Amino acid sequence: MPKKVKFRKSQRGRMTGLSKGARTVDFGTFGLQAVEPVWLTAQQIEAVRIAISRKIKKGGRLYLRVFPDKPVSKKPLETRMGKGKGNPEFWVAVVKRGRVMFELGDVDEATAKDIFKAAAYKLPIKTKIVRKEA
Repeated sequence: MPKKVKFRKSQRGRMTGLSKGARTVDFGTFGLQAVEPVWLTAQQIEAVRIAISRKIKKGGRLYLRVFPDKPVSKKPLETRMGKGKGNPEFWVAVVKRGRVMFELGDVDEATAKDIFKAAAYKLPIKTKIVRKEA
């Protein structure tokens, strides 16, 4: 979650369309790109980070290009409607189609495919591996 936010609660918004930024591999050599839209929770991002860092050992570099900065509120179970919006329960990153979420540097292609395959198991969406444009 962010250190500080302007507003405690946010509206849901839309996930349709292509990602506005982060559609190319900028920092590493290989990237994991989203094929469909999703809200990635902070827990999912952390699970992917741990999976990648375990596989990568000391061989390469990992670049995270998503950050959970959107609060999602929920009303308690068995609560009647009304009486305002619920409290923020968890934080998500809005990922649209075409966004490069994770990047790897200083690794060869076979290793990158192996690492991103392990990472993709932790994600609730379809992904594809992309290479940096020359």
